[in-house]
Amino acid sequence: MNKIQYIILILIALIHVYIVILEMLLWTKPKGMKTFGLKSKEFAEETKVLAANQGLYNGFLVAGLLWSIISQKTDVAIFFISCVFIAGVYGAYSAKKPRIFVIQSIPALIAFITMML
Repeated sequence: MNKIQYIILILIALIHVYIVILEMLLWTKPKGMKTFGLKSKEFAEETKVLAANQGLYNGFLVAGLLWSIISQKTDVAIFFISCVFIAGVYGAYSAKKPRIFVIQSIPALIAFITMML
């Protein structure tokens, strides 16, 4: 992998570290509630375990991206950025929020394209 590929993978991993923090630690806090459009503290409290589960899965994506960087394995990077891309597409579709696609899928698509060059 070249430097541009590493930088893109690191940026995607950092985005997902932030998502992990939002979902696992800040879900019931003002920042998390605002980010995810949660209308009430009660709803945030009721759904915090679900959010933490989502955060855990995003943590696995971070781990996989870091593994691909450390091991310098392009095939591992392609697998995990494909997972990020699909998660972003599904998240944008199911939550009806196009910004999920922009935040997750577009960077993954850029990474995928750079890996294929």
